Amino acid sequence: MLPFLRKKAQTLLGIDISSTAVKLLELSKSGSRYKVESYGVEPLPANAVVEKNISDVEGVGDAIARLVSRTRPGVKAAAVAVSGSAVITKLIEMDAELDEDALEMQLKSEADQYIPYPMDEVRMDFQVVGPVENNDERVEVLVAASRTENVEMRTDALEIGGLQPRAVDVEAYAIERAFQLLLPGLPNAEELETVAVFDIGATMTTLNVFHQGRSVYTREQLFGGKQLTEEIQRRYGISMEEAGLAKKTGELPDDYEGEVLQPFKDAIVQQVNSSLQFFYGSTQFNEVDYILLAGGSSSIADLGDLIQEKVGAGCSVANPFSDMALANKVNASAIANDAPALMIACGLALRSFD
Repeated sequence: MLPFLRKKAQTLLGIDISSTAVKLLELSKSGSRYKVESYGVEPLPANAVVEKNISDVEGVGDAIARLVSRTRPGVKAAAVAVSGSAVITKLIEMDAELDEDALEMQLKSEADQYIPYPMDEVRMDFQVVGPVENNDERVEVLVAASRTENVEMRTDALEIGGLQPRAVDVEAYAIERAFQLLLPGLPNAEELETVAVFDIGATMTTLNVFHQGRSVYTREQLFGGKQLTEEIQRRYGISMEEAGLAKKTGELPDDYEGEVLQPFKDAIVQQVNSSLQFFYGSTQFNEVDYILLAGGSSSIADLGDLIQEKVGAGCSVANPFSDMALANKVNASAIANDAPALMIACGLALRSFD
């Protein structure tokens, strides 16, 4: 069984399969400093991934193969992630004296208490989080399970792309790993208790909330940058491909800024506000101290300032590579531009150093 959560002491490529692209990241570490050895982004065929579910394994595998050929990473072992909505997680208490094999046996025998699917239809893994507060005889154990097809489609795509699947993670945990890297560099980091990370992808926006550095909440919503691309296509009568390119280059008519981009920015602010209200309404929290923006649409000019003004919390765009060294073959301006969309790939690659 491929591990979901177990630590692996080997260099792993982080491979993030999103709705519109595959992203590859290879990191190394010298002392306390990380270095980007290789990275790349490869577009996916239309509808190869729909709402984070792979529908064209061959198409995704071929994109990975092109990416590997172009970026020439130094290793072939890879980690990939499933989305939060495809995973059931449960934090349970167990006897601290149990070793890993005994834990696994007990969890399997009790699995039907936590997982609403037959065991032969799921991949399950666990990780000991730490001792239970005020009780050294008990430990907290994080159990994660996903339907076998979710895991196998991703590992099959890696193999078609010429890579060796070594770990299947959960997107929220990958983001948490990358977030730990970013947290010390945030303004007044030592005072930040609760931080919201909004990953605004092409079709999906994911909110991850961290309290004292640990993930406490995840929610996915159907909203993303594709809506802006579709509006550009509709308004200016061009193809989706041309609209996507124009969105990146900014080569659009004079009315674009006011008539198309600004309403989309307002829609993002509205999504951020409503997602936070939903978070407050369904948890014991009633505020966040800071907001980090990730994903392709987070790079829109002045978006962070607009959110800060409307929501009232500090806001900035995530760049997990700001303090990293870059290999000669890595284009500095390209990775700076793609950085917010590489949070999951970064978190997966960071598994190499757990």
